Formats: sequence, C-alpha cells, structure tokens
Amino acid sequence: MKAVVLTGIRQMKLIETAEPVLTGETDVKIKISTVGVCGSDIHYYSEGKIGSQVVEYPFKVGHECSGVIVETGKEVTNVRVGDLVVVDPSVHCGTCDQCLAGRPHTCRNNKFLGCPGQIEGCLAEYIVMPSFTCYPVTDKLNARQAALIEPLSIGVYAVNLAQIQKKETTVGIFGAGPIGLSILLKLLADNINNVGVIEPLEYRLSKAKEIGASWLINPTNEDVETAVQKQEELLLDVVFEASGEQDAVNNAIKILKPGGKLVLVGIPPDAQYIFDMDLMRRKELTVINVRRQNHCVEEAIDLVISGAVQVSKIVTHEFTLEETPVAFDVVEGYKFGAIKAMINFEL
Repeated sequence: MKAVVLTGIRQMKLIETAEPVLTGETDVKIKISTVGVCGSDIHYYSEGKIGSQVVEYPFKVGHECSGVIVETGKEVTNVRVGDLVVVDPSVHCGTCDQCLAGRPHTCRNNKFLGCPGQIEGCLAEYIVMPSFTCYPVTDKLNARQAALIEPLSIGVYAVNLAQIQKKETTVGIFGAGPIGLSILLKLLADNINNVGVIEPLEYRLSKAKEIGASWLINPTNEDVETAVQKQEELLLDVVFEASGEQDAVNNAIKILKPGGKLVLVGIPPDAQYIFDMDLMRRKELTVINVRRQNHCVEEAIDLVISGAVQVSKIVTHEFTLEETPVAFDVVEGYKFGAIKAMINFEL
C-alpha cells in the first residue's frame, strides 16, 4: 500500500509498505477515505515532538480520519464490511482506574493513532484499529464530514466542560483555527450567541464572522483588553484558549470577569504557560484543562447529521495523498488562507 512518512524535520516521503493485518478478533481493517491535517501533526512535522512525545523516523502521523471497513475480526458486531466509519483515534484499555471512572481519554495505558511510540498514523491506504473506535455513518455523513468529527468532538468536549448555563453568557475564543472554530460551532449550536473571536490573521477572522462570531478582535491592531471592554464593560464569563500562545493566556486572564472560567485547549509550543497568579487569585478564576475529548464523538456526529453544525465550513484546502508534503507546508506556513486541509484518498 501507499503511505506517507515523516523522515526528518519538515521532511516527508511517499512510500510503498505492507498492508496491516488483523491481529485480534475485535479488530477491523479500514480503507482510508479522508484524513484531516491537525495542528498536532504539524508540531511533529516542524519540531519532531510534542513535549515528551518524540518522533523516531520514519513515522506515519495523522489521526483525524474516515474510511470504509474492508475486513472484520470474528467477534466484531458494531460495524460490517462496507460501512463508512468515523474513527476515534484514542485506544483505551478499559480496565484501569481512569477507564473504570468514565475517563478513557486519560487511560493509564492509552495508545493514540499517529502518536510517537504508540500507534502509527493514518496517512496510509489502510489501517487496523479496534472495532470500538469505529462509528458507522453510512448514508448519514460523507467521508469529509466523518473525518472532521474528531476535531469537532474536541470543541464539543471543551464547551461541555465549561458548563455554560445561561444563554446570555459572554464568551471569547482565542484562535480561529480548526479547534477554535469547532468551539464556536458548538457554542452557536447551543444557542450561546454572544461569542467573540480574537485572532491575528484577518482571513481567519473573516471565517469566524462567516460562521457566526458576534465580534472580532485582531490583537496585532488593537489592545485586547480595551477592545473587549468596548464590547462587554463587565468583561467575559468564559474564555477558550485555542491558540497555544502565551500572549493569549495573558490577555485571557485580563478579559475575564471575577469568577470567570479559562478553558485551555491549545497546545503551547514549549509545553508550558506562565500565569499571572496575582490577578488570577484576585479574580478567583477557574482554570479548566482539556485533554482531547471524552464521550463526545456521538454528540459531534449527531450535531452534523442534524444540521446544527456545518462542520465542512472550516475546510479551506484539499490535497491528494501524493500531495501530503505540500499540504503540511501550506498548513504550517498559514499559506493561501489555510485553516483546515484535508487529504482525500479518493481524488
């Protein structure tokens, strides 16, 4: 089969390799249809690591995908050959304290698709996964929508964790990339409409406005705190940080009202943030850290099927498997108005 592997920093290669085979009675073999390029993939591409997770070359990245079941183990009952499926990239053990507590996303033995040292990624024509990671969506979603469920589920989970009770809640989002926009889509689906977006790239602000953001701030052109106070004199109830930038965290603390919530979703390049604890303590802010998603795949699927979320709006570019190195270069460099790039195996 064809596959694309990382061979070094900002280096990728199309190779021929053996197709994977089923090793367990509950495994399934999936013919990949579409893969989304994620920000974490770009970290591995440009830096060779995310924190302690370091790439050993060659390595296949990629975890946002959809595909068609082509083979099943004898004990598989939830999907069948021919099904288009959403793939949850997180493989939990089901037996540790975290899994038993309803927290499979923090499983002690978790293995994640496209994560170094865990499972080779989905930038290949075929992958093998446990059947419990697959959600059949034949005749309900197309392959692109199905591949976008994974990032959307992170936005869904982030909003659910914030436990926003009142529809008049004032909300800000730092970052209008795929995750920030997924958060926006979920908020709007929940009828939380007073949502502003802070983002330095004008084309991404335009996309946020198109989706439904009620106000926009470009931090390179204006002081964020002053601009927010013009919109909301008492400042904001909830702020989602989806950019991974220290400046965003600094500003988020300033624009939250006392008793507000800061939801951390972005991945900082240096794996750490510095917090103004004096201001945070005086405001008694709540900080919520988001680890991928937990039990939100089905909700994300339902939101798209119902039409409450038009997830394809975040897509800006589409490439073939052979064009994957170009796709990664475009996304990393924010070229040509890139927000979400998809690798379409059927082109």
